[in-house]
Amino acid sequence: MPAPDPISLRNPRAAEVVARELRRQIVRGELPAGHALPSESALTEQFEVSRPTLREAFRVLEHEGLVEIRRGVRGGARVRAPDENLVSNYAGLLLQYRGTTIADLFGARAALEAPAARMLAARPSRKEIVKRLGAETEEHANDLANPARAPAFHRLVVELTGNQTLILLTSVIEGIAEAAEVSYERRAAPPSREARQAHRDHEKLVALIQRGAAAEAEAFWHRHLVTVGARLQDLYGGGSQRVVDVLE
Repeated sequence: MPAPDPISLRNPRAAEVVARELRRQIVRGELPAGHALPSESALTEQFEVSRPTLREAFRVLEHEGLVEIRRGVRGGARVRAPDENLVSNYAGLLLQYRGTTIADLFGARAALEAPAARMLAARPSRKEIVKRLGAETEEHANDLANPARAPAFHRLVVELTGNQTLILLTSVIEGIAEAAEVSYERRAAPPSREARQAHRDHEKLVALIQRGAAAEAEAFWHRHLVTVGARLQDLYGGGSQRVVDVLE
């Protein structure tokens, strides 16, 4: 394992310094997910800290979801990959705590997701993109009564961009938006008129991406997202309705 940066060891709180160095190695891939960390004796010698200090550093990393502590004779600390669900779930709670409204949520969704449609349509090679979106659209057509199908298409549009920052940001919003949409569709079962229209819109977006009509794809998808947001705002009593009240 690479030696820690000696400059970082000037921090007076030794456990935080150890945690920071191990965290750095995890996110850089120097300590691969699933692998065991070196033994406590090796780490205490390397960092020149006591076992209690090292274990405090482990607790910090365990709280962050970067290591898993296994107790017992065959125990020890194992590296875990950072989990975007932890970020999304906490960010979702934060949005609810701040009183985020339905209008705010779906406005942000349209601002982030519509450009993703443009990015896909602007790709020189779109065959695989169209294939995957087309397959998801077909699944939706065969399962209109399932309220989770439409949100799955939205997630795929963003995932296919390959833009990790965009994927992470939209995952926070999509989690809450999906809960609101699923709640609506369950109330409207059997498949609502809106569910059928959503499927037709998905088909049209795939066609626009296939044609390479980037600007048209973005504008169309923005209109679709605004329409969906407006419908849900009406359902829940207007755009000023808070997300936390919708999800109760």
